[in-house]
Amino acid sequence: MHKRLGVGLLAVVVGFMAWAAEPLVVIGPWAGVGAELFLPVLEAFSEKTGIPVDYRIMRAEDLAPVLPAQFAAGLTPGDLIFIAWSWWVKEFAEHLVDLSEEIAGIPFTVEPVVVEGRTVGVSYVTSVKPGFWYRKSFFEAHGLTPPATWEEFLALLERIEAIPGVEKAVASGDGVGWPLTDIVEHFILAFGGVDMFWGLIEGTVKWESPEVRAIFENYIIPFLAYASEPIEWSAAADLWWDGKYGIYFMGNWITAMVEDPEDLGVFTLPGCQAIVGATDYMFIPKYSKRIDDALALLRYLVSVEGVALRVSKGGKLSMRADVGPEYYPPAEAALAQAVGALKIVPDMDDTIGGDWQPTFWDQLKLLWVRPEALDDVLRALDAAHPKGR
Repeated sequence: MHKRLGVGLLAVVVGFMAWAAEPLVVIGPWAGVGAELFLPVLEAFSEKTGIPVDYRIMRAEDLAPVLPAQFAAGLTPGDLIFIAWSWWVKEFAEHLVDLSEEIAGIPFTVEPVVVEGRTVGVSYVTSVKPGFWYRKSFFEAHGLTPPATWEEFLALLERIEAIPGVEKAVASGDGVGWPLTDIVEHFILAFGGVDMFWGLIEGTVKWESPEVRAIFENYIIPFLAYASEPIEWSAAADLWWDGKYGIYFMGNWITAMVEDPEDLGVFTLPGCQAIVGATDYMFIPKYSKRIDDALALLRYLVSVEGVALRVSKGGKLSMRADVGPEYYPPAEAALAQAVGALKIVPDMDDTIGGDWQPTFWDQLKLLWVRPEALDDVLRALDAAHPKGR
């Protein structure tokens, strides 16, 4: 397992040019292994340009409440900032630099955030949430195989729980709630389809509708009988890898968190034709005093060289169509090939955003420990939806 980076990473200077007055401040969500994989890209930029960079960690849910007050005062805590929520970038577009010229002609696989003709947010590499991960060695040792039907899936969970030393068949990752939402979104795509998924995003399909409730009642609730209570997601990954749990739903960044990515296998729920993809959007506030340097960094991050360097480290896929699997480590290359035929849809809670997002997180944490609260959970999700009020 990669060693976790400590608190000192909160202010890591990755440029070493002592003559520079101040480093360029970059704010991103990646800590631990994620930061280890991103910092070499910033180092390469500093070596190439002579511009030092100070990387600081702030998650979207911590960053979003801070920036509006800063912007209102004509200030910014960073020169180039990453956030996972495209809806947030749109909402504060007036405070952001137009990046249209910087990205002209780049074949993005994830569309930039454009507001009134201005490009204000640009995707930076991508992740997919393809399904349930397992250790090949664990499955081989116990004669297990990925399921082809729902019945086989339930039988697999039952067989895993019968293995000595296994606490529950499924590790349930948690944090602020997003790993649980990923699981529910996967069930909706598998058993409700893409149209239902988009309907829930747009508010044209209700969570309390019979069709949606049936997915919870017939599939998610039975699944929860084999799932652990929510565990902090990186700790859950360690426990799963050590054999306390048999399978773990997580994004493809899990490949960079384990000791042997070659031992990883993954399967979608049977019949699933689409999976969730996610990205982080970078933007430059108008109030930066280093806009030119920030633009130089953005150009490097979206360049073929910059993207190829990042994806070669593992845990992420390219957001450029012309930087493909040939640049990936073996685990990512195999994953890209495996999911190539599946439709990619955006993360539901990141897309709806606003107050609904933490409601989704909190209500699913409740459902995980009290499945009998299903109707209350669905009612709360409808009530909180921005188009359901």
